[in-house]
Amino acid sequence: MSHRIRLRVYYEDTDLAGIVYYANYLKFIERGRSDWLRDLGLDQRALKEDRGLVFAVRRVEADYLSPARFDDVLEITTALTEMRPARLVLTQEVLRDDLVLFRAIVTIACLDASGRAVRLPDALCSVLAA
Repeated sequence: MSHRIRLRVYYEDTDLAGIVYYANYLKFIERGRSDWLRDLGLDQRALKEDRGLVFAVRRVEADYLSPARFDDVLEITTALTEMRPARLVLTQEVLRDDLVLFRAIVTIACLDASGRAVRLPDALCSVLAA
């Protein structure tokens, strides 16, 4: 199951050299994960308001392979790698055309209002298992 979004690099995303500042790749893949969950039918705001559940990044393993630059159009891909009772492991990439610029393996955990890990919502598990 792979998900894709497109975004453009704006001036505010770059450093003095005109390339995307390294921390902004983490913002880009956050957008990819949020849209992926939304497209799966999971309303994160309702999940927090109704059940007190949120998702938090537990681990990121990132490889910066090639720079993105001002005005590039990028594609962010998100793919499920592993599903555990309380967490998901995703592979995310940032591409320009067919060139992979950035790759990350991201572990996200489902947390309750006190910050403790809890089981993933049944609705999400059902969609991912299908």
